Amino acid sequence: MRKYELMTIFPLDEDKYKKGSDAVKSVLSQFGAEIEKEEPFGDRDLTYEVKKQKRGRFVLFNIKVNPGKVVDIDTQFKLNADLLKFMFVQVEEKK
Repeated sequence: MRKYELMTIFPLDEDKYKKGSDAVKSVLSQFGAEIEKEEPFGDRDLTYEVKKQKRGRFVLFNIKVNPGKVVDIDTQFKLNADLLKFMFVQVEEKK
């Protein structure tokens, strides 16, 4: 299993944020990912409009997951209407 940082952006609407966040956690657990840390980054302006939203709620997840599952997780996230944007970044292990 490798470590990744997953940056997510949700709508500001509290119901959509809650549904989106729960869906992200559900998909991660469904594919065997371990959430090590969940860190809210707050509400911020978006550089460009995404799904008619000008602001979003940013949340960073530190996860451990099998690299082969990242593509499957990515596909599921694209189907989630309550998730504006997301990005996986592999964390390099310090030796």
